[in-house]
This record gives sequence, C-alpha cells and structure tokens, in this order.
Amino acid sequence: MPPKTPYLGEFEYAVLLAVVRLGDEAYAVPMRELIEDRTGRPVARGALYTALERLEAKGCLRSRMGDPTPERGGRARRYFSVTPLGLRALKSTHAAFASLTKGLEAVLEQP
Repeated sequence: MPPKTPYLGEFEYAVLLAVVRLGDEAYAVPMRELIEDRTGRPVARGALYTALERLEAKGCLRSRMGDPTPERGGRARRYFSVTPLGLRALKSTHAAFASLTKGLEAVLEQP
C-alpha cells in the first residue's frame, strides 16, 4: 500500500510549486525569489529552510549536494527535487483548492 498522501500547508504548497517550476535549479535562493515575486510576500530564509526540512521529512522532497562553487567560497549548493509522494500531495492540495474555489470565479477574479 502506498504511503498516505501528506497534508500541505499553504507555504509548503508554494515551496513545492517553486521546486517543480525551477526543476534542476531548485535551491534556496531562486526558490525564495520565485515565491516572493509570484506571491508579493516576503519569505524569511529561516521559514524557507524549515519548510524544506519539513517537506523532506514528510517524504515530499529529496535533496542532493551540488559541486562546490568559487562564488560561494567553495561551499556546495543543496538542490531539491519533488518525490512521487510530493507530486501526489501537490496534486491533492491543488485539487482541494480548485474544489473550494469552484463557482466563486466571479467574486475571486474581481479587481
């Protein structure tokens, strides 16, 4: 039996969407910039790292260390990718929000 699909909070949902959108370049700096640009809300570094750790613990993300880079003083970047369980959680959360908003387009799309 497959593992139970985990519940995603709003910020976790945004983080997973950012990882999917960024693909192979999904590490903290562009994730944070993407979420801030798309939502118009500031993202604290600590909040992002906490969410990434939580999503990895839930089995929604996996991470790998890249090669050390000179511009980072020889430190490596930590890259993230969505797992099959994470994709299921993303789809489930997306469907739940779509269901909640169905029929409210006239209200939600007003300026």
